[in-house]
Amino acid sequence: MNALPPLAALRSFEAVARLGSVTRAAAELHVTHSAVSQQITQLEDALGVALFLRVGRGLHLSEDGRLYALQVRQGLAGLADATRLVRARPRQDELVIAVLPSFAQHWLIPRLPRFRDRHPHYRIRLQASLAIQDLRQGLADVAIRMGQGNWDGLAQHRLFDDELLMVAAPHFAGGQLPRTPAEIRACPTIRSNEAWQAWCDAAGLDIPDDVSGSLWVNDSNLSLEAVRLGQGVALERRSLVDAALQRGELVALTDIRVPYPYPYWLVWPQREAARAKQQAFTDWLLDEVARYQHP
Repeated sequence: MNALPPLAALRSFEAVARLGSVTRAAAELHVTHSAVSQQITQLEDALGVALFLRVGRGLHLSEDGRLYALQVRQGLAGLADATRLVRARPRQDELVIAVLPSFAQHWLIPRLPRFRDRHPHYRIRLQASLAIQDLRQGLADVAIRMGQGNWDGLAQHRLFDDELLMVAAPHFAGGQLPRTPAEIRACPTIRSNEAWQAWCDAAGLDIPDDVSGSLWVNDSNLSLEAVRLGQGVALERRSLVDAALQRGELVALTDIRVPYPYPYWLVWPQREAARAKQQAFTDWLLDEVARYQHP
């Protein structure tokens, strides 16, 4: 480690190599022109090679400088990533939850005030994303996922199985809501990634064709908004529409419900430093699941 040049000199060198100008590098680094020039000179003296060729009043990378710049740029990028990861790690009084955006909006967030009432000393930070975060990096304390389980290196608890049901806004079709499977099939549909085949099989129907009356959406929140605005009927997960059904914002069109193939799971990395808050969240969440399943 003693052979490493000063970080300030490496940053100055990388900036000049990338920008091709000491003046522009100084402006980017918010230092003086002479400070950058001095850093470059000190770096060349420490390495014993000329990193730049002085042509008139300009600077051009030497071959040694070009190769060195590539490695320095990668090294500085690695340091930046490492710093970002350290800063992003949860603090002791902070509970970081990685969660799907749709589940967070329609199921978790409405219930979070009860967790905050039970554990007011924790600051809550939600990381909502469709991407599956590698929890072993330590950037989240817990995560709520859909899937078949068996994630390597993580503790996990199955929360509940979901189901699919057909819903519409109360004012859809002027309030003349379809009630039979055949009537539903004839309506404009809001289609997302949810599989219609199982519901159509249960209803004794062929799966609807991709007709001009359909709106295809790749995001559950957008699908639910289109349904809420009365643009069509949709097959949705109960976990996402249950509260809207209770408020009367959406209506279940039939009693036909089919299992959703991917259960919800609570998963967490097993770290001693986070065990207390992980346990607190687990206990609270299981209470909420029981209340949801048996209101």
